[in-house]
Amino acid sequence: MEKVINELLEKRENAKFGGGKEKIARLHEEGFYSARERINMLVDPDSFLELGMLAHSDQVGSENKSAGDGIIVGLAKVDGRPAVVQAIDKTVFGGTAGIIHARKTESIHAFALKRGLPIFHLTEGGGLRMPDGMGSDGISQMLFPEELLLHRREVPMITGILGDSFGDPAWVAVSSDFATQRKGVSMAVVGPRILEVATGEKAAVEDLGGWKLHANTTGQIDHFGETEEECIQEMKRFFSYMPLNATEEPPFKATEDDPFRRLDEVVDIVPTRRAQVYDMKKLIKIIVDDGQYLEIKPTFGAALITVLARINGRVVGIIANQPMKYAGSAGPQECEKATEFICLCDSHHIPLIFLHDNPGFRVSRDAEKYKMPTKILIWNQALAQSTVPKISIVIRKSIGAAFANMCGPTMGADFVVAWPGAEINFTGPDVGINVVYGRKIEQSANPEEERAELLKSWGFDSSPYKAAAKYLLEDIIDPRDTRKFLAQTLEYACTKKGSKSERRLANWPTQF
Repeated sequence: MEKVINELLEKRENAKFGGGKEKIARLHEEGFYSARERINMLVDPDSFLELGMLAHSDQVGSENKSAGDGIIVGLAKVDGRPAVVQAIDKTVFGGTAGIIHARKTESIHAFALKRGLPIFHLTEGGGLRMPDGMGSDGISQMLFPEELLLHRREVPMITGILGDSFGDPAWVAVSSDFATQRKGVSMAVVGPRILEVATGEKAAVEDLGGWKLHANTTGQIDHFGETEEECIQEMKRFFSYMPLNATEEPPFKATEDDPFRRLDEVVDIVPTRRAQVYDMKKLIKIIVDDGQYLEIKPTFGAALITVLARINGRVVGIIANQPMKYAGSAGPQECEKATEFICLCDSHHIPLIFLHDNPGFRVSRDAEKYKMPTKILIWNQALAQSTVPKISIVIRKSIGAAFANMCGPTMGADFVVAWPGAEINFTGPDVGINVVYGRKIEQSANPEEERAELLKSWGFDSSPYKAAAKYLLEDIIDPRDTRKFLAQTLEYACTKKGSKSERRLANWPTQF
């Protein structure tokens, strides 16, 4: 027995070094951590239970140089909560996916869904491995796993792109609820070498899928970090707002921050003059518990803010216009960002709060090229189908169709209220006059006088009192009572079954 135990221990010790100590040393020289070091950064001390440690490639001759077949999988505690963890090991065939690698991934994913455990991916690598995927038999075993395609957000998936990631790691990232990317590495379908061989096109790895591309253009990544430590810490922060699985609500977090705290600071933060800009993030900070929130996609569609936060201990998702960018008007990117965030929150039982301050949608020829009507309507469709509690507050203005997209009346909100100085209308009076009477003004002997007279007759009441009088709004609230109002209404809206939704949006494609 001693002999066989020692043999086992020797095999396990060798497996710890993946493709060898030299390759790990090379990773360190290049400024990267090994897969096991990344796992140790993520999980609670001594909590990792590894599965498949002694697996290896089934390719003849590769048995002794493919420990784990390029991926480490197991179970662990992350901040005291159970989870499944996967980490690609770049020291084994560059982190590419062979048949045994794929088998381990599919097995642990199935277990996570079966037992309701969230999944963490610490990833990099070159996608499908050759020769495992070659031939009709190879590719038939290596197609995209059905489990991932039918995931339906049953458990949260959280991914860190910590090294160059092509193929499989990219599929995982864009299928996840949250993905972070280390600056300086790339995520794309293929790497520069395959691109050049296949098409003749030469491209730098950063141009193919660097952080700036995803931050400002594609929106496929939610956060970017300078270091691996920062990225992993952000994965844990996101997890702190998530339920373990679809049967649970997100975790409450006790706070000493008074839910009825009066927001006297709003007087200085939000100007009444509608043309004057302010930072909506400052308002969010004073509304939420302890001033803490996690922003999703901060530079993509920057005229719209999406954050996870807590109010009186309960997790909430906040969608807010940002007057500092395009006056808060939403374009194609903002529409995509809003829809994706609504799907995230509805799938994981997170109530939604909308803070309006927008002059309408941002229209242009470029916006039309990016299917602006479609993107506006998809946002509306997602909102209409969502069933989590929703509370909507018009802070300063909400104009035109954007009033609906920000969960105005008829869009399923539990409560729609406004601050007393808010403006709600189809369009601003100046714009309306120019559209309807533009030619008449141009042909007038005194255009400015003509415009002024028309404005007097164009005296539609855009103040919220008119809508409140007809009970189209539930109330006009004192801005200083905004936190109190949200704390109270959230409690009542979540009385029947907590924040649990019907999860109608769980089946919407990620990155639609």
